Amino acid sequence: MNDENNILTIFVISDSAGETATKLAQATMAQFPTVEFNLYRKTFVNDKESLIKALTDAKKHDAMILFTMINEDLLALLQNFCAESDLYSFDVLSSTINEIEARSGIKPSREQGALHHLNKNYFKRIKAMEFAVKYDDGKDPRGFLEADVVLLGVSRTSKTPLSLFLANKNLKVANLPLVPQAHIPKQLWEVDPKKIVGLTNDPDVLNSIRKERMRAYGLNPDTAYSDIDKIRAELEFAGDLYEKLGCVVINVASLSIEETASMIMNALNLEDHSYYATEEE
Repeated sequence: MNDENNILTIFVISDSAGETATKLAQATMAQFPTVEFNLYRKTFVNDKESLIKALTDAKKHDAMILFTMINEDLLALLQNFCAESDLYSFDVLSSTINEIEARSGIKPSREQGALHHLNKNYFKRIKAMEFAVKYDDGKDPRGFLEADVVLLGVSRTSKTPLSLFLANKNLKVANLPLVPQAHIPKQLWEVDPKKIVGLTNDPDVLNSIRKERMRAYGLNPDTAYSDIDKIRAELEFAGDLYEKLGCVVINVASLSIEETASMIMNALNLEDHSYYATEEE
């Protein structure tokens, strides 16, 4: 650890955007909440001069180095520098790349930033995100007919964050908030029930969530919005609708967004295409 203020320094060095190594650094740092860190990112380091400068800066801080370096010449330079300078370094990619090469007999492409390549998969994800925003909160019921997934639920059942999470997996998601006696768009009845998910929650949990939301806005937590009897009526209304639709129902009371999304994908037999490689046009 550095002498100055006992701050531990990590350098992320990459010949691309450095997202892979940065996420690893952040995940590691999160395990030590009482340790103070400095995290430096040296990205798009694509020549020897830039790499030597980054390594020299890291040496001044006696830093730990996490790196992704595809170019073999720069990789060798980095490894030799760290060995000669007695700097800790961790190669985020090479060990796995080498193992896959050994098992498959296929040489890696050595393409910088391959994960972020602007291929059809990338553009599909962007379109899915735009779709989720456009058809959030029942803004346009016509979106139900184009969606891969239609989420229904009373207020505070995680419809919007789930829509965006699933959109990041290249799924087009529309959602509709449910309010008793409110008009149900005719398009909903035209959707295949196998694409619809009804979200529900436990009354007491929903009561607590809504009260906390009101407090966050500096408002009185005890309102009609958080009234337990009205919440029960909302959930009963939603449950009746789900039964009429014949859709999948998921109680999100004790689930994270990730867990709920996984349950939705399993229930609807959807595949996660967020990391699938596709060929360029």
